[in-house]
Amino acid sequence: MCFMENMYQENFTFDEKQKLESHFSNSDRAVFVIITPNQVDRGALMSRYSRTDKTMRRIFIDEFLSNPNRGTEFYNKVLLEYGDDSVAELGTAQCAIEWISNIGAQKIEDHRIGLSFLEKSSRYVAFDKKVNGVYKYHRDKKIMSSSFADNFIRSCDFSFETYSKNITPMQNYLKEKIPIDDLYFYNSTGNSETPFNHLSNLDDIENAKKIYNSTIKAKALDILRNLLPSSTLTNLAITGNGRAFEYLLFHVLYSDLHEIRDIGNQLYGELEKYIEPFIKRSKDKYSVLYNDYLIKTRDSIHKILESDLQIYGESNSNSNSNGSGANVKLLSYIPNHEAEVKLVSSILYEYGKDLSQEFLLDYSNSLTDDKRHEIIRLYTQFRQNRRHRPGRAFEVIDYSFGLMTNYGMFRDLHRHRMLTMSRQLLSTKYGYDIPREITELGIEKDYNDCMYLCDESYKLISPKMPSESQYVVNFAYRYPYFIKMNLREACHMIELRTTPQGHLDYRNICQQMYSLIKEVNPVIANGIKFVDMNNYDLERFKSEKNTAMKKSKLNLESSSNIN
Repeated sequence: MCFMENMYQENFTFDEKQKLESHFSNSDRAVFVIITPNQVDRGALMSRYSRTDKTMRRIFIDEFLSNPNRGTEFYNKVLLEYGDDSVAELGTAQCAIEWISNIGAQKIEDHRIGLSFLEKSSRYVAFDKKVNGVYKYHRDKKIMSSSFADNFIRSCDFSFETYSKNITPMQNYLKEKIPIDDLYFYNSTGNSETPFNHLSNLDDIENAKKIYNSTIKAKALDILRNLLPSSTLTNLAITGNGRAFEYLLFHVLYSDLHEIRDIGNQLYGELEKYIEPFIKRSKDKYSVLYNDYLIKTRDSIHKILESDLQIYGESNSNSNSNGSGANVKLLSYIPNHEAEVKLVSSILYEYGKDLSQEFLLDYSNSLTDDKRHEIIRLYTQFRQNRRHRPGRAFEVIDYSFGLMTNYGMFRDLHRHRMLTMSRQLLSTKYGYDIPREITELGIEKDYNDCMYLCDESYKLISPKMPSESQYVVNFAYRYPYFIKMNLREACHMIELRTTPQGHLDYRNICQQMYSLIKEVNPVIANGIKFVDMNNYDLERFKSEKNTAMKKSKLNLESSSNIN
């Protein structure tokens, strides 16, 4: 411990140190982790900490040890009496929601700020297993108690049956199309990349087979996931702060869908055990008023759409296409000269001193094109990989995109938190995508039959149950949505989603986004340096090889340490 730290450090008695042991990671250093088991106490401690000259551990001894309800009492006062919302961010929770439909999962994931999500992958996990003799999809109570129940079950069962019976044939087809002998793998004997049939080391051969089989399986599931209905059940893990959970509960407790309301009540019941003060208001009189405001707003806008504009429920073309029918339109952007001036002034402001933004805007506007371009290039010149994020100046440039992609692809892009996304109810009216491998394998008839059945069920259910009818729509069906994001987020999303291991569908979308940005802001777009515009037959192949290589090195290091 350095002299300065020791000079200011509080000295606890031996008895106090013993009491602090199970609540803080140490009792004698200036940096420590709060490990007290009660989540409410952790947040209350942090908030109380900002309003006293005492150290945190001293506050805990003086105010919390003797009163086990201190944290709850503190938050009831601050949140309920004073309405200080920000302190609710000091409490966090981690929870899981299992057996939730994709519709439900996306509705919860709409609430991105303050929450982090992990969802079961449709790429690495097959959805072909039954539980108690039934496929894993959500059976909405309203649908199941209606005359549409049989249609719904028949459509979803056929989707799962078509998906399940084609997993092995699709893998076999892909192996014929891309034989293992055509691929290169690590050869430990020569420390180089070698064709599979030239490998001699048994471990290398086994590793190569594992990499190949894993890549083929991921590719097969990528293709076949288009068949899955949106009612398909998944698992969702959530980490978030109390304020974010409160806002989430505000919305889900009053959802149109029974599934989401039920999840909301269960989630409230579980969170109540650990962070009750943070979420209490999501069920009080203010939440009722909040819901009333949302309903009145929705109904008022619906009235305008139905009567004044007469476009509500407008029908769109239901064409289908081989491959991806995805399209991207750049709806709004900043004209190039204005964008360059804004970006340069923000770059100079970030590194300048005693220079106003107003002055720098005028100065940047007066520069020659060459000088502006030099500053823009320098801002990203030294990025060595996509993890070297561009600076905050990139956030002053905005783009809005209109997208029409299949629902499966929407699910992938929906996970990006730092963007604004607006969407409508899922439907079948925009047609669906047919991956070329479906046609090549010769199962296009079954695929189309599956889409036809689900479309038929959707059209029966949607007039009376518009929200519930979403459950029967397959991932292959196209879905319109709107995205607004700044250049910094565009850089992150485009570089991440065009890596070789990315799904073919969203790689294509992000490549189109990049091309559109480059068209309107060519010099600025050069800062998005790590875009992969190539196409790959086996998207996961390189990533699986890299993972196997890392494991091999770890095993070698581990064995050498033992020896």
